Amino acid sequence: MLELSTLGTFVAVVLGLFLIPGPAVLLVLTRTMQGGRKTGILTGLGIAAGDFIHTLGAAVGLSALLMTSALAFNVVKFVGAAYLVYLGIRALRAKQASADLPAVAPLTGSKAFLQAIPAEVLNPKTALFFLAFLPQFVRPEHGSTFLQFAALGLIFVAMGALYTTLLVLTMRPVGRLVKRLTWLTRWQNKLIGVLFISLGLRVAVQTR
Repeated sequence: MLELSTLGTFVAVVLGLFLIPGPAVLLVLTRTMQGGRKTGILTGLGIAAGDFIHTLGAAVGLSALLMTSALAFNVVKFVGAAYLVYLGIRALRAKQASADLPAVAPLTGSKAFLQAIPAEVLNPKTALFFLAFLPQFVRPEHGSTFLQFAALGLIFVAMGALYTTLLVLTMRPVGRLVKRLTWLTRWQNKLIGVLFISLGLRVAVQTR
């Protein structure tokens, strides 16, 4: 099994990686602003679920397929980009809340969770990250490589879920401030739509 020294190094490296904001963090923050703390936390859990799927896929060779097959990489990449752009267009087309009318009902936590899973799963860069990162901490002489791979992936998933939850909890004071900004409330769907479309374009142009 994994040695304590290996686990310590792995945890330290993962913590360092979390300090570099990526699309997943941006997704969690925008969902929190849109639907509140519960929606943000469930978005983070959805991303964690997507990372868990990547862990299983990497353990059985899916990441290797994406690394060696340009066609497989491009198919997954463009499907993921199209999904994010779709979410952005939906947000742009949503009716804006009027200052004289009740606000539009926020996105439910369950929908945010379910939408976050494919958004993370369909990002091929995440699959390639798991392939390149996790094997560095696997030692064949210490037992089943599959179990080691799975254990490291689960630790990453748990740390990711905890990190996004802490981010959401710190967003609460900011959320109260945003609610006082009437102009931002009216334009929040437009802003969220632009953010999602930007994420989709970022995924679309990434290379292997």
